[in-house]
Formats: sequence, structure tokens, C-alpha cells
Amino acid sequence: MRRVQVAGAAVAAALVAGTVCALAVGAPAAVLAVAVVLVAALAASWFVRNRVRAWTYTEREDDLIVGRGVLVRRLSVVPYGRMQFVDVTAGPVERVFRLATVKLHTAAAASDARIPGLEREEAARLRDRLAELGEATAAGL
Repeated sequence: MRRVQVAGAAVAAALVAGTVCALAVGAPAAVLAVAVVLVAALAASWFVRNRVRAWTYTEREDDLIVGRGVLVRRLSVVPYGRMQFVDVTAGPVERVFRLATVKLHTAAAASDARIPGLEREEAARLRDRLAELGEATAAGL
């Protein structure tokens, strides 16, 4: 999804940069401008790919572990008994690619546990599983 956005923005930026440079300076500058934009797009595509791969989650017996981050790795541990509700959202672009984001809400105001980019079916399965585990854990208190 993000790679498509990066590619579309790169094509648009390359066209604009090439046209402006061709009109203002000449053809060699236009070729250089387009090359610079394409190299920047490749770097952005690499970062987006690694950013998506950096999101991980693991369902354990008593809690859910959510990891993320390319340069700075963050790890969130959410106990099932602390979950208040599980939210599944999908914006317009996510819906086009049949993706969704699972967000875990807890009593803590700073809870930021979310898992973006899941397929819709996997997001629904995870939501149902987490709700089931949360209810079972809360009932056992």
C-alpha cells in the first residue's frame, strides 16, 4: 500500500522536476533532476519496505507482544486481562488493498499497541481471539 503511494509520488515528482528543469535550464539538468528524484524514491521504497517488515506480534499465553521500529525498536507487552476492547479499522486506501489495523485499548492512557497492515480476515481473527482471551482472563480474576 505505502509502496504504491511512494511510486505514485515519485512518478509525479519526476515529471514535475524534469519539466521544470527542462524549461528553465535544459535537457541535461532535466535528466539529472529525474535521476535524483528516482534515487530518492528508491531510498524511500527501501525504508517503507523495512518499516512494514518491522511490525511483529506474538500471541503468548498471558499477553500479546507487539514490536515495531526500523531504527529504534519498540516492544509493547499487553496483558490480556488489561485489554478493555479491541478495535479494527480500515481507511479508504487500506480497504482497496483489503487491509486493516488492529488497535488494543487498555486502561492506560499511553497504550499504543496497534498492528497495522493485517489482511482483513487475519485482523478479524485476531480481534475475536483477543476478545475471547481478554474475557477469559478477566473472568478468572
